[in-house]
This record gives sequence, structure tokens and C-alpha cells, in this order.
Amino acid sequence: MSHSQEFYTKGKYKIIYGMRNEFTICYNETKPIVNNYWQSVNPMMKTLPIFLLQLSVVIAIGRVFMIVLRPLRQPRFLSQLLAGVLLGPGALGISGRVANDLTPFEGSMFLETMANLGVTFYMFLVGLEMDLTPIQKMGKPALSVAISGMLLPLAAGVGLHSMALQRQTVRAPEMGAYFWSIALTLTSFPDLARMLSDLKLMYTDLGKTALTAAVVNDLSCWCLLVVAVSLINGEKELYVAIPVLVGMTIFWFSLRPLIRKILRYISATSKEATTSDKHIYFILSLVFLSGFVTELCGAHSIFGAFMFGLMIPGGELGTTIMDKVEEFVVGILLPPIFLITGTRTNIQYIFADYSVGLVIAVVLLASSAKIISALLVCLYLKCPVRDGLALGVLMNTKGVLALIILNEGRNMKGFDQQTFSWIVVAIAFMTAIIGPIVSYTHKSERHLKYMDRHLEKCKTEAPIRILACVHSTRNLSAMITLLEISNATRKSPIIVFAVHLVELAGRASAMLIFHDKDKTADTGHTCSREKAEAEQIVSAFESFVDNNHGATVKPLTAVSPYTTMHEDVNHFALDKIANIILIPFHRRSDPVGGWTEENVQHKLVNQNLLATSPCSIGLLVDRGLTSFAESQKGTQQECRIAMLFVEGTDDREALAYAWRMAGTPSVTLSVIRFVPGKEGSEFMENSGDNEEEPDIFTAMFERETQKQLDDDYINQFRFKTMHDQSIAYVEIQVNSGDQIVSAISSEFYDFDLYVVGRGHGYTSQLTAGLSTWSEFPELGVMGETLISMNLETPASVLVVQQSHPVSSGSKKFTSNSTKDVFGNKGVTAFVNHRKSVDGF
Repeated sequence: MSHSQEFYTKGKYKIIYGMRNEFTICYNETKPIVNNYWQSVNPMMKTLPIFLLQLSVVIAIGRVFMIVLRPLRQPRFLSQLLAGVLLGPGALGISGRVANDLTPFEGSMFLETMANLGVTFYMFLVGLEMDLTPIQKMGKPALSVAISGMLLPLAAGVGLHSMALQRQTVRAPEMGAYFWSIALTLTSFPDLARMLSDLKLMYTDLGKTALTAAVVNDLSCWCLLVVAVSLINGEKELYVAIPVLVGMTIFWFSLRPLIRKILRYISATSKEATTSDKHIYFILSLVFLSGFVTELCGAHSIFGAFMFGLMIPGGELGTTIMDKVEEFVVGILLPPIFLITGTRTNIQYIFADYSVGLVIAVVLLASSAKIISALLVCLYLKCPVRDGLALGVLMNTKGVLALIILNEGRNMKGFDQQTFSWIVVAIAFMTAIIGPIVSYTHKSERHLKYMDRHLEKCKTEAPIRILACVHSTRNLSAMITLLEISNATRKSPIIVFAVHLVELAGRASAMLIFHDKDKTADTGHTCSREKAEAEQIVSAFESFVDNNHGATVKPLTAVSPYTTMHEDVNHFALDKIANIILIPFHRRSDPVGGWTEENVQHKLVNQNLLATSPCSIGLLVDRGLTSFAESQKGTQQECRIAMLFVEGTDDREALAYAWRMAGTPSVTLSVIRFVPGKEGSEFMENSGDNEEEPDIFTAMFERETQKQLDDDYINQFRFKTMHDQSIAYVEIQVNSGDQIVSAISSEFYDFDLYVVGRGHGYTSQLTAGLSTWSEFPELGVMGETLISMNLETPASVLVVQQSHPVSSGSKKFTSNSTKDVFGNKGVTAFVNHRKSVDGF
């Protein structure tokens, strides 16, 4: 021991202090005998039992944090990070029991070894998940965000590290600035993708811009980290670092073609339809080999695993690997890195020797570097400030990759415990604010886009945006036929977002297989059967565009669990400002007029969409519309459409869509309005007598308001279509639902398609007798009546529901004022318009 060293004994440890405030801890390998019948050596003195205890405790505490933070929409990463910090010396680790039994110094080496194994496999999964194709199609906004998101945080990292070292420059070497800068520059691609998936922003332009910029940032940061590690290992000599970089480059370009050939050979020679387990295990064994090669090159094994993950082509193989190992890696192998981070973080001494203001300033400035850079780009591109704020917060997603970088810097003595704690606190703060800020900027006022997006308020020749959803090719023909008769012309174009809905099963995140591509070849990580079906669906929609020059189709493959599939559809409709969502009914008719077995999961998706849709929605029951599409290819067969109008907002929306269909050549439209007869009018007037006194006048006012709006819209429709020979209008007086059924059966039974309103949120007295028993409430009273009738030729039914995203409930839905429908002119416009059509 040199004269500059001192030592003292604390418990079973001998602590030796040396230069630069570094110390070495020595301990004896003791094996005390215990008086029990199972074993004579205390198991807590062995490294493996200690590790098993550590792993169990950190996983359990992480799960508790996940349960607590789930209502706050916080990611899994934050829960695991807080679990590690809680077990560190700044919290429970201060207890002698925890420090001696749970985090003893003699278990550190084995814990770090297992953590390195975990992050190696995690980086392999990161490379496997990462899709480099968006870089080839990168637009100006994403490129600007990526560049500014690297330059400003790099400068901020150097500046903040210098600020932290002003008072005591011996606390950490200057190399810590490298790791601070890289950690602040990094945007964790997998964590960002999962965050966007949880926030339902994956499909949006904001999400795609953030993901594309994150890919560039990730690759740049890993290149910078390789350079930094190589320079530090080479003692800042380029002649030592350059061979390392050259070796990594050779490793990439030489092994990538070889790996792809091996995988193609495996796929060609495999007798099984899916990738077998032995092939998966062979690929996982290559992860070890890749890490070993990069260690030989002088870099960390995580670089080799990451590069090997990038080499594996996307598709069924990547999805199979993720399904088999992702949860094990993330849930079992990865928690040790959080415990190591926690043991290196001491919250109690975060302000020691530094002013509180300086520490808070460092944390806030470190957290705001990305946000400021994104705001500057948005101001330059004249984008909304809200988008800039949300984009900056999303680009601040750090995740596990940032912890890997920080721990690598700590291993190389680039940080002391205090500065390391600062940056960990900053990362936790960055992660915690993502959900609340993005929810505020992109959910609080997103529904305002739909103030005037209902079809009822659009002109018949105005462009409309349709979100057409199909579950499989069985729904395809009827959906395309419906689009073909939606009057797509150059003067009244339609923009179709064709969404192929695919179930996600067996994976924790849908990040890899959420795609919005122009070609199905880019559908990434879906399996071969789903990919072939997606190609067939996109091909059919492309043929539809070729035959309809007024239509534009943007295909999309969306893969998510059935329980949350409606959320993805709703958020995509919000982002694309769709006027209406078209979805297929969960049951299909058979050739003899019956029904096939119902798909309960599809029914759940439809019900959730009807309950939460931000825009109007149409539910299509196909009972022959497909055959009409096939017969129309060689002839000009007439398509007969009947719109059955009872009352209410849904019926007006259904009439608006049917009105648009009437502009299609070879389409005839008959609008049949059922109005109360004398007995029906008396019954409706007396229907409020059974209600409580305060509700009588409210119900009467709502009913009268709806009747006035119905009359006005019908009169407007009749006035504008009076000279159209393809449109007919009929009024039928009825007093009950039975009379409606009788009128349809006797006079209005020969049609190809019925269009009706769902009638949600209110009950019409004309159809009250039809709603006593309902098997398919999602179709509404009229829709279910039509599919249950024994007509000579079963006709398809389109059930339309007008959504009111600004309202909070059904009462608000049924109490639209005249001003809501006719704008700021209110009742004056309503009265003047009625005068103009009174003579009709």
C-alpha cells in the first residue's frame, strides 16, 4: 500500500482509499456453519442465491410500481427504474439488512455479469425490431428533427458536464462529457415505439416523424458510442481506435450477406410451415458469437448483438424470435441493469457540495435540450407549437438504451456517484412527463377537428375521407362495391384509407407490425399467410382505384389485440380527419340465406367502435352486394338503394350518405320516410305523461327540435333533387312498428341495399314495438328488423351512426340545438330556410 492510501474496517469489509476519491473494498470468503438439517453452508454467502433474491425482489417491486403507475399512463421502463432506485443506497439500501443481504459487495460481480448478458440480448432485440426502410423515404421534417435533435443535445451535454465540474474538477474525468452528450442525444427507438403504441399515435404523422427521426438518432448515437469507447480503451489514441472501427465495419459487411444466405437456406430446407425451435436456438447462439467478436475488436458485446439483429431480415422469422424470447429477455434478463443503476444512484447525496439551484438547473436543462431542438424545427417549418412540444417530448424518450450508455460510462469511470445520480433523475423526469404532455397536446382538442366533419353538414359534391376496415378477404368484395357506388368523381373525390385489421397475439407490444406503407412488401414482421392476404387486399384496392379515377386509396395493415383494436382505428380516423368509418358485420350470409357462425372478436371490435368512434360509422351487412359487384363487371346493371328514414341524427346521416350514392351512374335511390299517422301522433304526444314532471318539457323540447331538424333536412334534400330522375321520395304514414314491417314487406322489398340509421341514444315511438327483443343491438332497430325479415331476395344493409365526439353522453347527443346544425346564424337561418321550401 502506498503512502497516499488509507484504509479502515467497516463490518466485514476493509475499505481502502486511494487517489481521486477512489476506493477498493476487500472481503474474506467465509463459509460459516449453520445448525440445520438441509445444508451446512449459509446459502446467502453464495453469489447465485444472492442473485436469485435480487432478481425476485426487483421484479416484484417493479410489478408493484407498474400497478400504481398504470392509471397515470407511465411506461414499464419507469416502474423498473424506480424499483432499482428504491433498492439503492439512497432509499432501502441504507438499511443494513438490505445492504448486507440483498445488495452485498460480493454479489456485484455476478450481478453485473448477468446484467451484461441481459443487455446483450436486449440489444439484439432492438436491432431485430429496428426497421431501416423509413430512412430511405425520410422527409424534410423528420430529417430536420433528427439533425437538430443531435446537435443541440450534444452541445448541451458538454456544457452541462462542464457546469457540473466547475467546483470540483476531480470528481469525474472529462470523458464523462462523452457519455452525457450521447445519453442526451439518444432517442430509444423501441421505447418510443411502445410509447406511441400506448398513446395510440403510431399511425399519425407525428408518430411516423418521431419514429423515423429516432432511427437516425439511434444509429448515430451508437456510432458515437463505438468511437467513444474505442478512444477511451485506446487511451485517446486514434491509431488504436481506428482498427477497432475498421474491424466492426468488416464484421458488418462480411457477415451480413453470409447471415442472410444461411437464413434463406434454413427457410428453403425447413419442412415445417413456421420456423422451428432449433433454428431459433441456432440464431440465439449466434448472438453470443457476435458479442464475442466485437469484444475481440475492443468494443462492447452489445454492439455485436445490435448489429446482428439488424442483419436479420424482417418477416416471419423476426416475429417468431420476438414471440419466443422478448418477454423472457425484458422480464427476466433485463431487470439486473435496473438494480445496478439503482445501486449506483444515491438520491440522498444528490445535493451534496452543490447548490440546489445548480442541480435543478442541470436536470431541467438536460431534460429540455430535445424539446427546444424540436420546437426550433417546428417554428422553422411553420408547424403548430403543440406539435413541436409533443414531438420534442417524444424524442426525449430514453429508455433502457440510455441506462446502458450511462452504466458503460460509469464502468469507465466517466461519472462519480453524484453526477451519475443527476442524469438518472433527469431520465426519470423525462420519461414521467411524456404521457401527460402528449395527452394534453394531442388529445384535449383533437375532437375539435370534427366540428363540421359529419356527412350531414358536407355538400354532396365535397370530397370525403373514408376509413374502410376489413378483417380478411371475405369482407373485401362487399366493401369495395360499397366504395364503387359512393360516387367517386373528379368533382367529388373520395380518399379511402384501406385498413386491414389483423389480430395480434402472443406479444407484449404491437410496435413491429403496425405499418402504414404504400406497398404491402413493406408490411414488415407479419407472418407469410397474413402478408399474402394483405397483398391480395391491397391489390384489390389498387384495382378499385384504376377503375375509379376520382378515388385515392392509402392501404394500411394494422395488427393489434382485439381488445384495443378500436382505439387504434379511432386514433387513425382522428389523425386522418375521416368523415366516416366503414366496418363489416361480424356475421356473413350463406348461399341459402342463412348465417355463418359469428366471430365474437369481430363483434367486440364493432361494438367498441360504435361506442367510442370519433366520427360517423357505417356497419355493412353483406347479403348479396358481392354478387352485384361481380355481375356489374360486364353489364350496366342497376343498383337499387332504399333509404328508410324514421327520425333522428343517425337517419339524417344515413340519408346524407345515400344522397351521395345517388350521384353514381346506374344507381337509383328511393327515400321512404315513415311519419306518424293520426293515432301515432296522439300516442307520441301522450308518451311523455309517464315521465317525471321536470323531464316532460325537456323531452318534448328535444323531440320537437329533432322533428324540426328532420323536416328541414328532408325538405332540403327534396328541393335539390326534384329534377333527378334517379331519386324517388315517398312518405308513408304508420302508427306502429308492425305497420313499418308490413309496408316494407308489401311495397319496398325489392332492393339491393338498404341504408338506415342506427338510432342510438334515443327511442322512436314509431319503432318502439320492434325493440322489445334484440339479438344484434349494434344494428339498431331498423337494421335488425331488415336482416330478420323473410324478403324474396335478401338485401344488404348499411347501418349508419352519426357520432358526436364533442358531446359527453346520450342526452347531449339528442339535444342538439338549431345553432349546432346551422352554424352561427342559428334559428334565423333555420326559419329563413323553412320559408324558402314551404311551397314545395
